[in-house]
This record gives sequence, C-alpha cells and structure tokens, in this order.
Amino acid sequence: MSRIVVVSNRVAVPQRSGVSAGGLAVAVNAALKDKGGIWFGWSGRICPEPSDIPEVTRKAGITYAVVDLKAEDHQEYYNGFANRVLWPVLHYRVDLSEFLRSDLSGYIRVNRMFADHLEQIIRPDDILWIHDYHMMPLAKYLRERGHRNRIGFFLHIPMPPSDIVQALPQHGETVGALAYYDLVGFQTEGDRDNFARYLETRGGQPTPDGTGCDIGGRRVRLGTFPVGIETAAFARRARHASRAPFVKAFRDSLMGKKLIIGVDRLDYSKGIPNRLDAYEHFLKTQPEWHDRVSFVQITPKSRTDVPEYQEMDRYVSHKAGQINGAYSDVSWTPLRYVNRTYSRSALAGFYRAAQVAMVTPLRDGMNLVAKEFVAAQDPADPGVLILSQFAGAAAEMGTGALIVNPHDTEGMASALRRALEMPLAERRERHARMMQVLETRDIDRWAQDFLAALAPEAATGERRGVSLPRAAVRSVVRLPGAWRSDLLPRGV
Repeated sequence: MSRIVVVSNRVAVPQRSGVSAGGLAVAVNAALKDKGGIWFGWSGRICPEPSDIPEVTRKAGITYAVVDLKAEDHQEYYNGFANRVLWPVLHYRVDLSEFLRSDLSGYIRVNRMFADHLEQIIRPDDILWIHDYHMMPLAKYLRERGHRNRIGFFLHIPMPPSDIVQALPQHGETVGALAYYDLVGFQTEGDRDNFARYLETRGGQPTPDGTGCDIGGRRVRLGTFPVGIETAAFARRARHASRAPFVKAFRDSLMGKKLIIGVDRLDYSKGIPNRLDAYEHFLKTQPEWHDRVSFVQITPKSRTDVPEYQEMDRYVSHKAGQINGAYSDVSWTPLRYVNRTYSRSALAGFYRAAQVAMVTPLRDGMNLVAKEFVAAQDPADPGVLILSQFAGAAAEMGTGALIVNPHDTEGMASALRRALEMPLAERRERHARMMQVLETRDIDRWAQDFLAALAPEAATGERRGVSLPRAAVRSVVRLPGAWRSDLLPRGV
C-alpha cells in the first residue's frame, strides 16, 4: 500500500504562529486527517541560509515537512512570478501581469529546490499529490531525476482559454509542464476543456476514451474534481457559534436589520468594487430599504506590498466612505467595511446570522465561502446566496443560488432586492437543493475521487481499457500514511 505525499506552496503546520488556514490548507488537511501521510512545502519563513533538510512536525497522523526560503527566492518565485504573472493570467487578467525573466528563473529555481528536497523523502511506491499554480513544473523536475511515481496535480484556480495561456511568456515551461503529471485535476469542466485545447495546440492528441491527452510520449489524464467542504462539521460549527457571546453581540448590533454579508480576501479577482457599486445602486433605487438593511464586507488585506493591491485598497476604502457618507444617518450605517481576519468559527456564526451572502467574483476557481455560507444556514429559516456566474461554485450551486453577472450593476442590485424579499418556502427549497450537493460532494468525496483516479490500480485499468468497479475504487483510497524516519535526510 502506498503513502500519500501532498505538496503545496504553504504548509499549515499546527500551532505555528502566523499560519493562516485558508481554503487550500483546509482542503488538504481534511483530505489527510483520516488517512495520514506527508505534507511538504514552504514553511512561510524567510532566512539568509535555509537548512538543507526539512523541519519535521508530526501531529494526528500527519507528518509536516517544511523548508525555508531565501529573500531572493521568495521575491522572485512567490511575489514575482507566481503572484504577479501566473495569478493574473490564470484569472483572465493578462493586462495586470508583469513578466520579468529573473522572476521566471526564480520560479524554476525554487521548484527545482523543492524537487531536490522531495528526492530525499519519497520512495518509489509513494503517490504524490501536488497543489496549485506555485508548483506547475514540479513533476517535470522529478521525472528528470528518474522518479516514476504516480504524480497528480490539482489546480485550485481557473484555467483560461488557450489563447490567454499563450499570452504568458515561455508558457511551455510552466503551464505546458503539467503534461508531466499522470493526472491533472480542475474545478470545472470548462477549466478542464480549456487545458485540453491548450495541449492540442502543443501537438497533443486526445485519448480514444476522451479522458486525457497523449503528448510528448506521455499520457496525461484530465479530470474535474470540484473542491468541497466539511459540510456536516461546518454546519455544527455554525450552530455552536451562533450561541457564542461574540456572535450574539454582533447580531444585537444590527438592531433587527437584515444582514447582507461578503467575505473575501482583498484581491482584484473577487469583484469587491463591482459589488459595492451594486449595493450603492440598490440604496439609490430602493429607498424603502434604508434603515432596514446592513451590509458587512469582511476583507482581510493581502499582498500589501503589491501596487495593484494597494490601489485597490484605496479605491474600496474610498467607495465605502462614499456610500456611508451619502446614505447613513446618526442611527444607521449602511455599510461596515472591515479589514481584519476572523476565525472560521466566528465566520460561521456571521454566515448563520446573515439573510443574504454576496459571493460575486469576477473569476474564481471554486469559492468555498459560497459553500460555507449555505452549510451554515438554519434549514428552517435559511438565507439566500447571490453567486457570480464566473465562480466555479456556480456549476454546482446554480440550482439554488441567484446567479448574477458581476459586471451587471443593475442586475446585481435587482438580485439583492429579490433575495431580501424572497418568501420562506422558496428559500427553504433553494437551500435544500444546495445542501444536497454539499452533502454528496463534500471534502472527503473530493479527496477520494482524486486519489482513486490517481492510484496505480486506476492506471492499470486505463491501460487495459477497463474501468475499475466501485469496490476497487473504495479500496484504493484508503491509503496508509505511515512515516518512516529512515527515509528522511540524516539528522532529521
């Protein structure tokens, strides 16, 4: 039986200060918590002379192996190429990318360094699961070192059409390197199909069964694996949090007004300015709702050293002040704009208290806020989800959410009024449809489906031209994660 080795840019080591359990961290941790295994990646620390061996922490059956980065590596690999080139391009914003050859060199250098560290840890029968755009060429560098492990890759953010990808200088060194994986997973069918067409532009040929592509003497399988959440656990968290003094005080501060909530990291992909424009239009055209509603936008700041994010922060802060200046009075503030991070328990309580959530990104791989909001609701009196058609979650939640175009200010304002006035029976029906999806496709199902498709048994079945029976799929996902200390470099 094989071990699972998960690799991501940032590793959320338990009890390490300053580590944020974001969407990726929650997803990976949930995938490993019952199976055990190894989680390898960057520690989050920058130091002049990083150690040649990873720092290892073991907790609850998971082994966390992390390495530090030099300041130059962090600047070029992370701040530079990953966040100022790959992030905007993959979110369809080529106009915001700033390509420097030195940053690409740093990105390649750090990925090769990660491959060097992994080479000291992995054994031939390990199954490797690599995550997100920071690590696109990692399989290529492991193959160059002779490793023939089953290696899968999952992209948590969007994959744009091939003509946008090809606007990326030297795209073959990054996006093209995904062809070295055995399985590449995406959030939606659209993302998967975009990548398949990109591979065809590079000479790839679709496999006879339509599940992948033959390119450069290799076969890469492509699949759709929408990330879920810990549905039942998050619903319990929300019920408990709703009774917490902190959340009760928050509800009391609303003074009976209906709550609209938005929770997003400060990023241009999230559509926060568009959302505020829509709320402003709602207040302008629906004066009967004045003093009856409160919009709370929680937006922790991110990448504060990047000029585009600094400019966005200034714009959103100005817009929030403009809305409050125009419509508030001494007893009512229509918009609360908060730049701080809250715990998942606090957010769960906020979601449960809200009548409406606005999740309206301009482009998003999935967006787990949408799913967490739905899971947090009281089924007897649920709130309404307003969801962008450009969020990956729309493919699953479209039957229950109000789907909007974030570029349509009047349309979003109209959806906001509809959500606030929606009858209880319709809200219950919509919520029940979405909850059925969340309960069926939770985080465990996501991990099981991906690992089953990646496992050696799946590869054997593919070569024989047969599909695995369900019982076989169930068996391959229960992979033990026993750690052998003798496989670490000497002294660890």
